[in-house]
Amino acid sequence: MDRVDSPSCAHVTAVPFVPELRLWIADSISALWEQESREGPPPYWGFPWLGGQALARFVLDRPEVVRDLCVLDLGTGSGLVAIAAARAGARRVLATDIDPRAVEATRANAALNAVEVEARCVDLLVDLLTEAAVDVDVILAGDVAYERPLAERVFPFLRAHVRAGGTALIGDPGRAYFPSDGVERLARYEVPTAADLEGRSVRAAGVFRVRG
Repeated sequence: MDRVDSPSCAHVTAVPFVPELRLWIADSISALWEQESREGPPPYWGFPWLGGQALARFVLDRPEVVRDLCVLDLGTGSGLVAIAAARAGARRVLATDIDPRAVEATRANAALNAVEVEARCVDLLVDLLTEAAVDVDVILAGDVAYERPLAERVFPFLRAHVRAGGTALIGDPGRAYFPSDGVERLARYEVPTAADLEGRSVRAAGVFRVRG
């Protein structure tokens, strides 16, 4: 976390919609986005996204959905959802992302909140499909429908997990490629967010159960 936890880059703050948890959050979203996007993948790990905040809130308010279960946070970003699952009593939490900086951020944020999260830099949709289907009870995914190629890979993966007997929950604020069918809304929230990130200070986000 050489740059993420540097005072010149980020600060520790309570998550707006999940104040029980704290994260290292970028001091300047636009500056971090410009810098990191030049060097590698966009820095989705630098701030809590709407779908992730909604899903983390849902998990903390309804801990029975993860308690004593093995949980995967797919595309973990900052690690917020994984940390919420660990705080809610999950037996094991695996957080994956294809960006090594997100994995670093997740480990730092888990330590900040004094929870255990196993963070891996891996594309689960390709590399660990069998392991995920066999060893994970619940898959959590926050904000995974912002790009068509990603959505077209994620949702079949989640549906296959459900057909195998698992549970898959998604947090989403109405992204362009979120499916119109095959999901059931469980909750709706008005989530505070950064205006320079979403174009407004509050936006609705839902939590959905994926059907097989």
